[in-house]
Amino acid sequence: MAMQLVWFKRDLRLEDHRPLVEALSLGDVLPLYIVEPEFWLQQDASGRQWEFCREALLDLRQAMSVLGQPLVIRCGDAVAVLERARRQLGVTGLWSHEETGNDWTYARDRRVAAWARQQSIPWREIPQFGVIRPLRSRKGWAQRWEARMAESITPAPSRLVPLHGLSAGEPPTSAELGLDPDPCPHRQQGGRQAGLDELEHFLQHRVEHYCRSISSPNKAFTGCSRLSAYLTWGCLSMREVLQRSRVMQGRGVLSFGSRLHWHCHFIQKLEDQPSIEWQDFHPFMRDLRDADADRLIAWAEGKTGVPFVDACMRALRAHGWINFRMRAMLMSFASYNLWLPWRDSGLHLARQFVDYEPGIHWSQCQMQSGSTSINTIRIYNPIKQGRDHDPDGVFIRRWCPELADVPAVHLHEPWAFNGVNPIVDCADSARQAKEMIFAIRRLAGFDRHADAIQRRHGSRRAGLPASSRRRSRGRVIDPSMQQLALDL
Repeated sequence: MAMQLVWFKRDLRLEDHRPLVEALSLGDVLPLYIVEPEFWLQQDASGRQWEFCREALLDLRQAMSVLGQPLVIRCGDAVAVLERARRQLGVTGLWSHEETGNDWTYARDRRVAAWARQQSIPWREIPQFGVIRPLRSRKGWAQRWEARMAESITPAPSRLVPLHGLSAGEPPTSAELGLDPDPCPHRQQGGRQAGLDELEHFLQHRVEHYCRSISSPNKAFTGCSRLSAYLTWGCLSMREVLQRSRVMQGRGVLSFGSRLHWHCHFIQKLEDQPSIEWQDFHPFMRDLRDADADRLIAWAEGKTGVPFVDACMRALRAHGWINFRMRAMLMSFASYNLWLPWRDSGLHLARQFVDYEPGIHWSQCQMQSGSTSINTIRIYNPIKQGRDHDPDGVFIRRWCPELADVPAVHLHEPWAFNGVNPIVDCADSARQAKEMIFAIRRLAGFDRHADAIQRRHGSRRAGLPASSRRRSRGRVIDPSMQQLALDL
């Protein structure tokens, strides 16, 4: 029988893995993961992400070994590795899940597709969740998402035929991949079992308090589902998480389910328009901000002098995760108060997030910097955010020990106590940014481009009318802005 190659990418599981099961129906299967050194040297990749991935790979290998054939791991260029497999094993079919990754993976997939055509090897890519390829119109997208999520979960195979004489290979270390040291002491453990444990604990003990926990950094680390990294790396499938949660009842379950929907809504934007990874949605917003290395470093290291901003950045560096409201505030502060290009600050955040999902990340970076043109301008006041979500300063004092002697009354604005001014005046810099953005939105021709963006990318879940009829004071409202897509 023909040898089928199943290329594991960001789908590191056996359950709900249709490419694997369908390939097994046609012949022996080579289950392969390719570690691509060039990918891990991209600007949005980091050691913490690789360590999570590596743990997930080892977990998957163990699960496959029990079935008879461990996951095979090879390091190198994808096309070169696939060609060696074709020559050595006579591979006649290639299987994988569809992937909406960054521009590098998009270019790599085009090269793989060209190789497969040249070798007359059919490459069957199967959707992994609700992103639709190709999508000609957003109309009816939400219903199609629901239909996909309602499909039966594909059981894991009961047996894998061993491939004798084939070395399984070992995943390299971060150092062997050339990654810089990236300590992340509170990072989650990678792997399916860890993901299943997190899912079960969330549904059994935390989901009823979900809505009350998602905004506060003091509550979010234990109150959110903490499933985002397991979805990003495919240790869990979107379908099984949604179906498992819908067995439960309550407001928290409904709110959680809506965020799974918005997860795919945002990834669909990148699938439809890959350029949003590096180019503003709206042409009037391009080249608006100036790079500033000193400001970027201060923000990235949590040394801006604004306590709540610095505490959030330091917590993110230690955990590899932080809740959505705090992500949005960090991006807002970089884009408006520091007036940094969203691409510069976005790359730093991408490396910090173990759950980095390009489709969500770059859409949100543009949204929080005002570049989408179809969303309300939302400039987070970091002092107000701190008072609202950390009123007693517990979070600030934990992550900014240098403020230990500052009285509680001054903790959110310590410069009033110690005379050490922050990197910028929060109120004045926000005012200047708002004036700049609104001036651009009043320019002739701005609305025409905004309406085109709305037609292509705006949500259809609530039957949103044309953006020109939803505009107020130069703002356009997309209901997706009201959703917190990353509080998973």
